Amino acid sequence: MKQDVVIVLDCGATNIRAIAMAPDGRTVAKAVMPNASLPAAENPDWQTWSLDSIMDGFSQCSRRLAAGLASCRVRGLAVTTFGVDGALVDAQGALLYPVISWKCPRTAPVMADIARYISPAELQAISGVGQFSFNTLYKLIWLKQHHPALLAKARAWLFISSLINHRLTGAFTTDRTMAGTSQLLDVGRECFSARILAAVGLDAALFPPLVNAGDIIGALLPAAAARLGLPPGLPVIAAGHDTQFALFGSGAGLDQPVLSSGTWEILMVRSRRVDTSILPRIAGSTCELDSCAGLFNPGLQWLASGVLEWVRELCWSATPASKVYQAMIREAREVPPGADGVRMSGSLLAAGAGLASWQGLALAARRGHIYRAALEGLAVTLRDNLALLAQIGHFTVSELTLVGGGGRNALWNQIKADLLQVPIKVMDEAETTVLGASMFIWSGIGYVPSPEDARALVGYRYQWFRPGGDYADIKWPPTGLPSPRTGVHVC
Repeated sequence: MKQDVVIVLDCGATNIRAIAMAPDGRTVAKAVMPNASLPAAENPDWQTWSLDSIMDGFSQCSRRLAAGLASCRVRGLAVTTFGVDGALVDAQGALLYPVISWKCPRTAPVMADIARYISPAELQAISGVGQFSFNTLYKLIWLKQHHPALLAKARAWLFISSLINHRLTGAFTTDRTMAGTSQLLDVGRECFSARILAAVGLDAALFPPLVNAGDIIGALLPAAAARLGLPPGLPVIAAGHDTQFALFGSGAGLDQPVLSSGTWEILMVRSRRVDTSILPRIAGSTCELDSCAGLFNPGLQWLASGVLEWVRELCWSATPASKVYQAMIREAREVPPGADGVRMSGSLLAAGAGLASWQGLALAARRGHIYRAALEGLAVTLRDNLALLAQIGHFTVSELTLVGGGGRNALWNQIKADLLQVPIKVMDEAETTVLGASMFIWSGIGYVPSPEDARALVGYRYQWFRPGGDYADIKWPPTGLPSPRTGVHVC
């Protein structure tokens, strides 16, 4: 009997992947190709994505899966991608303008000038999404300012996942989770905001109907099937923004916060309600739509491993790459908790901070003190942001799930558990985005009644870090984040 599998096509900023997943969450086969943005034709400092190159990458990856799927039956397909990016298309779905990358700086002046249309505070209170210059809103305003004829000609704006889905099925759709990243929605009502669209002069008809994760978008077209080496007519299931599926794939239930730890740390939670009125006062805050309808993902983000990489380059530049992280952790372990009074202040994480961010350095301090102080300072930032998130999302913290590369640092994990005074569980499975998306495919094709039933088939494994007493008598000053006040509930 053939093994049932589903395939997730995942478009990341550095890699394009095709991954076949079994119902129990096992990765059956995987193929990876590099991905990169390209300089724009108009300006080499601008960045775009080539949709043709992305589709070529998916084709190559999907065909490379074939050897590992000889004894399998493919049941369905879905697409996950990074958020916010997309393009204007004509009635046939052809691009009217290249896909502007989230890396492109051209929209920064648009964000800086957004108050001419709507106040930033009102904008975030409605949309939930914070002020990030790569947001879809600013791309569309830029296109309206510089290419108004294209906007007038456009049949639709398609987010990048929907651009790919259109190539696969011919359907015009809007993945709900992608729309949730755009700063164009009324997050509480889960629809495009009439207030925001009117303020910037955009027509709601520009956006095709929202589809929920797990909905069937359409059948895989024969030409697309031949290109991917997959059966024609295969159900293509809606997915969308990678962050939401990583949250679901982590195993997190409602009100269970998840920290994705990498260059940036992104702290989010799946919640039934969120207080969006306080978000404009909290730097780095956002609120996106969950993978499941009716739920929200409030979150905070800050620079994390990027700081640690700076410390590595500053203090361990001569250490071979194969040995450097073991050396850094070993030397930091030799330093007592509190780093003998050496402190890294949160001001290092603030944009444009001009004040010294290190305190307590003395002639006896070694590089291990600097690294341990950085780990502790970032853990303090996490502690304070977790308290803020609990107030935004109206939940009580009992544990924290950790995914991403930062979870491989056992010393940092233990410091986090000690400072937070809650258990931290680190997920063994690295493919949380693909795992989460696969659960919606299994539900969408009727293999299981719901994504939650699909998740119940997965045998999750975690490594636990439990609080100790090493930091009980060590106090840190507040990081300077504003104190939230009770506001309007959105539910």
